[in-house]
Amino acid sequence: MDTSFWHQKWEKNEIAFHESAVNPLLVKHFDELALVKGSRIFLPLCGKTLDIPWLLSKGYRVAGAELSKIAIEQLFAGLGVEPKILSVGEVDHYSANNIDLFVGDIFDLSKEILGPVDAIYDRAALVALPEKMRHRYTAHLSELTDKAPQLLICYEYDQSLMEGPPFSISNEEVSQHYSDVYDLTLLASTTVPGGLKRECAKEHVWLLQNE
Repeated sequence: MDTSFWHQKWEKNEIAFHESAVNPLLVKHFDELALVKGSRIFLPLCGKTLDIPWLLSKGYRVAGAELSKIAIEQLFAGLGVEPKILSVGEVDHYSANNIDLFVGDIFDLSKEILGPVDAIYDRAALVALPEKMRHRYTAHLSELTDKAPQLLICYEYDQSLMEGPPFSISNEEVSQHYSDVYDLTLLASTTVPGGLKRECAKEHVWLLQNE
């Protein structure tokens, strides 16, 4: 992961990837995880997503990992909450009631620092990483979360027409990463309205459950 690339994106406020509303696919499909209120959900590479306040409003606890301190400071500002900040190992832990966000390289985050989670919601992580890093990431995520069930959202498009991120993740690649760990269910495939960077793209929603 080119950390300087992402730091520059946040410093220059070049964050077209940040959605200005709660992700509708999360709202539509979240109940497929069948979680009880109070469950703890991990969002890898979470940015300042509005999905976090939505999850909190529904009575869930949230944990997240994010490279950019700017993103996390803006997220807490949006929540109107002053976080407690501690350095833990190689990451900084920003915490408040029902929320724990870890700032730094996700590969520096350990399961001991993260603590137990009940599910994963990955809308922005797998698609943000170049192909050579995705196998490392998915293995790390499984280790980090004790193979917690996962709601995964991916884009798929003709990668030859444009560069990522977000990168194109085929259904076959999802299977390569996760079929040894999870039972995979493709919940939905939708065409991205207006395309992705003006190119035709689909969004796939996956439910990954323990075998």
